[in-house]
Amino acid sequence: MNDLNLALIGNSTIAALIDNRADIVWSCMPRLDSDPVFDALLREPDGDAAGRFTIELLDYSHSEQHYEKNTAILVTRLHARDGSAVEIVDFAPRFKQYGRIFRPVMLVRQIRPCAGTPRIRIRLRPQAGFDGEPVAVTHGSNHVRYVSPRLALRLSTDFSITAILDELPVVADGPFTMVLGPDETLAESVAALGRRYREETDSYWVEWVRFLGIPFEWQREVIRAAITLKLNAFDDTGAIIAAVTTSIPEAPGSGRNWDYRYCWLRDAYFVVAALNRLGATQTMERYLSFIINRVADSEDGYLQPVYRINGRSDIVEAIVERLPGYNGMGPVRVGNAAYTQVQNDVYGATILAAAHVFYDERLHHPGTESLFRRLEILGNHAVARYDQPDAGLWEFRGISKVHTFSAAMCWAACDRLARIAARLDLGDRARHWRRHADAMHAAICERAWNPELNSFVESFGGRDLDASLLLLQQLGFVAAEDPRFVGTVAAVERRLKRGGLIMRYATEDDFGVPETAFTICSFWYIDALHALGRVDEARELFAHLLGYCNPHGLLSEDVDNRTGTLWGNFPQTYSMVGMINSALRLSRPWEGNF
Repeated sequence: MNDLNLALIGNSTIAALIDNRADIVWSCMPRLDSDPVFDALLREPDGDAAGRFTIELLDYSHSEQHYEKNTAILVTRLHARDGSAVEIVDFAPRFKQYGRIFRPVMLVRQIRPCAGTPRIRIRLRPQAGFDGEPVAVTHGSNHVRYVSPRLALRLSTDFSITAILDELPVVADGPFTMVLGPDETLAESVAALGRRYREETDSYWVEWVRFLGIPFEWQREVIRAAITLKLNAFDDTGAIIAAVTTSIPEAPGSGRNWDYRYCWLRDAYFVVAALNRLGATQTMERYLSFIINRVADSEDGYLQPVYRINGRSDIVEAIVERLPGYNGMGPVRVGNAAYTQVQNDVYGATILAAAHVFYDERLHHPGTESLFRRLEILGNHAVARYDQPDAGLWEFRGISKVHTFSAAMCWAACDRLARIAARLDLGDRARHWRRHADAMHAAICERAWNPELNSFVESFGGRDLDASLLLLQQLGFVAAEDPRFVGTVAAVERRLKRGGLIMRYATEDDFGVPETAFTICSFWYIDALHALGRVDEARELFAHLLGYCNPHGLLSEDVDNRTGTLWGNFPQTYSMVGMINSALRLSRPWEGNF
C-alpha cells in the first residue's frame, strides 16, 4: 500500500516526492503544474515500475532517511540483509549564480556504497504525461534519452548505461552520479557537476534558513515547514501552489480527489503571511507581482479563486481514466473546476497579502498610491459582494450561501484599504473605506450571529458552524475577549471537535459528511485557544498535532483522527502554514531560556 511517508525535494521550479526506499514516485516537469514525468503515486503499489525512478538494493532489509540539516537535500541509506548498504543523495539544484537564482529543471542523484558490496538495479521509466504517450529511449556513451512529442529528458551518468537500459543488477562500486534534466549535453563531468551543485545547493539553503526569524521552541519543525512552503512557490511568476500532488483522496474511497497544483489566492495569502512572519519576504514580493498581474488582466477587477501558475485562468477539469489512483482510489483528476466558482473571500485575501508592502520597511519596493488605486478596484468588488451567495472557502460544488467567512474577508478588504489610505495620507479615501467597513461589520454581526447558539454561524441566517469562524479574531473582526468570540469557540468545540482534532464542518455536502479532519482547522483552534488565554490546552494540542507529521515533519491536507493516517494532497501548504503560525504564538521567548 502507498502511504504518505514521503520526502519532498525541489527548487521552486520543479519538485519530487521520494519514498523510504529512495524511489521517486511523483514529479511534474518542466514546472510544478505540468503533467507528471513520474506518476507511480497514482498507480497500484504492486504494479510494475512504470512512472518511477527506482534505485533498488537487492536483498533489501531496511532503510534510514533524513534531510541534510536545514536544507532540501535528502539522504537515504538502504541496507541489505548481508550487511551491505548504499547511500543515495537526492536534490534539485538551487543556488545563486551570476546574480540570479539558478533553479534548473533537473534532479540530481548521487550513489555511493557505504558498507560491504551492495548490488543495485536502476529502473528509470518516465512517462509522457497523463495520456501515457509512448516514450522512445535512445542512448549514447554516457547518457540515455527519453523522448516523445511532449517529453525530452536526458539522464547523464557515470553509471553503466547498459545496466540502466537492461535494468541489470550490478555491484555498486561507485560513487556514481545521475543527472536527469533537459536533453542537453553537460559542460563538465557528471561527477564534478554533481559535487559542485550539491555544495552550492547546501550553502543556499543553510544561508536561507539562517535569516529566518524562528521561535525558540519547535525550531526544526518550523524550519522544515518554511522550506516546504518555499518549495511550493514557483519563482518564475511568484505563484504559490496548494500542494505538489493531485487526487490523493481526502478519505478512503471518498471521491474527494482534487488537483491542487495551482495557485489559490486564499492559500497563497496564508503562505506569504507565514513566511513574512519568519522574515522571508522575497516570496511575498514575488507573489505580489503575480496578483498585480491578475488584477491587470481582469477588465473589471473580478478575481477567480484559483489560477494556473503561469497566470492563465483556464483550469479545465478532466478525469484520467488510465490511472487507477492512489491505492486504487480514483478518480484521478487533472485541472480544477473551482476556477469557475464564485468565492468572494478572494478580494480580502488579495488585499491582505498586498497590505504588507505598505508597512514593511524591509522591502525594496514599498507600496505606492498607484498600487493602492489598483487595490481599490478589488475593494469595490468586496463592497458589492460581501452579502452575496458564493461557494465559500470550502468550494462547495452544489451549495451556494452567503458564507460568513467570505463576508468577513470582504470586510477585511475594506478595513485594510482604510488603514492603507490613512498611512498614505489619503484622508478622503480612508473615510470612504472606513464607512463601508463599518456598515459591513454591522450587517455581518446582525445576520451571521445566532443568539440561540451563542455563536457566529457559517452563513447568514444559518444554524451550522464551520472552522473558519475561528479566524474572526485573527482577522480583527472581533476581539479575543469579545463574548461573541468566546461563544463561537465553545460552539466549535461542541460541534466540530473529534478526538482532539477539528473538522472543517460536520454537515453533509456534495459528497456526504466529511470523514477526516482538515488539518489546518486544528491549528486555527490552537490559535483561538491561545488568544483566549488557554495556553496550556493549546500547547498540549499542538504537541498532539505534531505527532501526526510523517517522519520528515510534513503534513497532508487531512488526518484520520481514529487511525492517525494522513490523507489528502501532500504536502499541503495550508497545513505547514498552520504549524508555523501556532509555533510562533505558543513558543516561549528566547530571552531567559538559554
